[in-house]
Amino acid sequence: MAGLMSAAIPSKAKLAFLDSELGIFFHFGVRTFNEENRDWDMLPMRAESFNPTALDCRQWIRAVRDAGAKYAVLTTKHHDGFALWPSKYTEFSVKSSPWRGGAGDVVREFVDACREFGVKTGLYYSCAQFGSKEMGDAQYNDFVVGQLHELFTGYGPIDEIWFDDCGAEGHHFDVARIEKTIRTLQPHALVFGGWERDIRWPGNEWGCAPLSNGDTVLRNGEPVFLPGECDACMTRFGSENFWFYNETHRDCLRTVDELVGMYYLSVGRGSNLLLNIAPDRRGLLPDAPLALLNGMSAELNRRFSECRLETSPIEKAVENGCAEYRVELEKNQLIDQVVLAEELSAGAHVRAFTVYVSPHRGDQRIAVYRGETIGRKHICTFPTIRGKLIDVVVDESDGCENVADIGALYVGDRSGRQIRG
Repeated sequence: MAGLMSAAIPSKAKLAFLDSELGIFFHFGVRTFNEENRDWDMLPMRAESFNPTALDCRQWIRAVRDAGAKYAVLTTKHHDGFALWPSKYTEFSVKSSPWRGGAGDVVREFVDACREFGVKTGLYYSCAQFGSKEMGDAQYNDFVVGQLHELFTGYGPIDEIWFDDCGAEGHHFDVARIEKTIRTLQPHALVFGGWERDIRWPGNEWGCAPLSNGDTVLRNGEPVFLPGECDACMTRFGSENFWFYNETHRDCLRTVDELVGMYYLSVGRGSNLLLNIAPDRRGLLPDAPLALLNGMSAELNRRFSECRLETSPIEKAVENGCAEYRVELEKNQLIDQVVLAEELSAGAHVRAFTVYVSPHRGDQRIAVYRGETIGRKHICTFPTIRGKLIDVVVDESDGCENVADIGALYVGDRSGRQIRG
């Protein structure tokens, strides 16, 4: 249709990123041992306080793999400036801690564990830190480039580079120099945040993408394909998220139902979900959040594997100028969700669609869901209805869409029971 922005063509790396769906975020550092501190409170923390005597990154990443997540991201340096590797650019790092006698390297152990268990590797880096504004622009740019050079040459290929812009206001970064460093040293990595980013942030830390979640955005007047990534943490108290381990609020965890809801509102709207779990002061993942992660994984497997109904291959037709896609179930049966996917190798093209269910061929079809973008995945939920035919009508697109999958589900009530009848 006229007036729609042309869809951008995604790279294979960006398509693979969306296929990953779920990643696990690990906030770990000197803040783990100083729970009274908050972001940008500027309260001092001592490197000597960092001492995770039982650190086991293999336990972390084994849990990632077993839960079905495909990638993991570690905070190598948060806003406090503490480096989890022995950086030569600062004394405020693991080398000044008692852990491993000052000879340890958390980044090395994390990356090695990711490679052992086949999990893609992400490194987080805070663009600003305590005291960075007092260093002067030239000095701080040298500092940032030096640390990035260490991270991007010392640990092999990195899949995702996660820049946190919080606190970077007022800095005058040498963007061209930093971008050249990244693209030269890690040419295949996808960059979240920063400047010339490859991955979009939805604008919140609630694990929620917008209902209209198009992957094509304009950059310098040209369409660019930017997949979305929604971050959220397991632990919260009132309105406060606890990204780092907090002994006082360690039991203030979200429920499996809430985490599954986050999946629906992120992955189910075409983005990825990056879910934070905080290792404790031993350097291990505590039992309670591990159980929660496994519970979420089990429920998602139940819904999208065990509850999926058999359907016929997709049939496509054009009616009144709109593309229509149809699948037929084996019999007239209960349905409460439909999962859609576009073929994205040529970009995302759907801008509006309607899902209809018909009890039988020739019967009047019932509109059960209206949505906007589809993208990598769109999970459509609606009240339970009995039907045999599912039609997806593309109400608005640029005419190049290809709906590649229509999955029908009957998930049942909130207890997980499928109510037959």
